[in-house]
Amino acid sequence: MVDQSELAFRQLCRRHGATGAYTPMLHARLFLETPAYRAEHFTTATQDRPLLTQFCANDPEVLVKAAKLVEAYSDGVDLNLGCPQRIARRGKYGAFLMDDLPLVERMVRALSSSLSVPVTVKIRRFDEKHGGIAKTIAYAQMLERAGASLLAIHGRTREQKRASEVLAEWEYIKAVKQSLRIPVLGNGNIRTLADCHALMDATGVDGVMSAESLLVDPALFSARRLTPGGAHGPLDGCHLLLEYCDLLDLHPTPWRMVKGHAFQMLGAWLTEFTDMREQLNRGQDWDTERLRDFALEALARIEATGRDHPVPALSARALARMEAEAGLARAIEEQQREEQGLAAIGGGGIGDGCGDGCGGAGAGGGGGAAAAAADEKQAALAGA
Repeated sequence: MVDQSELAFRQLCRRHGATGAYTPMLHARLFLETPAYRAEHFTTATQDRPLLTQFCANDPEVLVKAAKLVEAYSDGVDLNLGCPQRIARRGKYGAFLMDDLPLVERMVRALSSSLSVPVTVKIRRFDEKHGGIAKTIAYAQMLERAGASLLAIHGRTREQKRASEVLAEWEYIKAVKQSLRIPVLGNGNIRTLADCHALMDATGVDGVMSAESLLVDPALFSARRLTPGGAHGPLDGCHLLLEYCDLLDLHPTPWRMVKGHAFQMLGAWLTEFTDMREQLNRGQDWDTERLRDFALEALARIEATGRDHPVPALSARALARMEAEAGLARAIEEQQREEQGLAAIGGGGIGDGCGDGCGGAGAGGGGGAAAAAADEKQAALAGA
């Protein structure tokens, strides 16, 4: 996930049951050639393991050089082939590389033959008009032959971007799992830990990956979610946000990332407390104490309602419009950051003169020097 699976958030999820994590999706060319981009987007710590560093790319040589910079700090390097966003179409990466499978194969082979750590991939399924299950299986088997050591598959197509609008097809996940020898992770229709167990039972996958639902409930993988009274409740978002603030003290994070997490964790309650929603939306570079005060105010207001659910102050149509506008604004902002970064290093795209900063799970996706801050045991790729 771009700007959403940074170190502090990964550590929060690990505290609550996640057994592995992805960085944000990193733009391979920007990562390779821009020291400031590396310093902002890739940080890790000794406790941040196992860690898969994910890249979007469309040039094998650029991808390998970028991956070499994080090899010593990662348990694996992941090629994101699942991003369905408009920016990925423009840049020819993510799920839009399904139109150029020979290039995909070359990139995976280049990584697997050049790195000392495993290579992993994330994919989406083909729709019925483009080969359906048979084409999806052939795609996955090609990736395994090319050297992928683990494959994660989303049960939706690249056109099916919104989880709320269409269910993922678990039969595709099952078919891929049955056709491969390497471990397979499943993704799609995951809202609770019970859904994780159901997906594993239905498909036989080796694990489950979550992105959107984990943003709302970073404790989704906690065993307590299956105990009486342990389900995600009305106050959980506030408590998790307060815990996230503690981690921000240890791992400073850009405000745009922090604000996104605050919106997700407080979730539907901001549809009732619209003044707080507006306050957060307009907030600029809050420090951790300011965010703590905000979370405590939300906690007090929720408790004062005596309810376990919000009563939205706006109509469903107005809320949907606001969410759509906010999503578009975020996409435009991310696209502008990518375009500005590419322009600064000479234009073009990821590799050979072509252009998500894609969303998803994870804090993410020239020479660089790895600088380790020994006092925090935190490694950050800084430019040299």
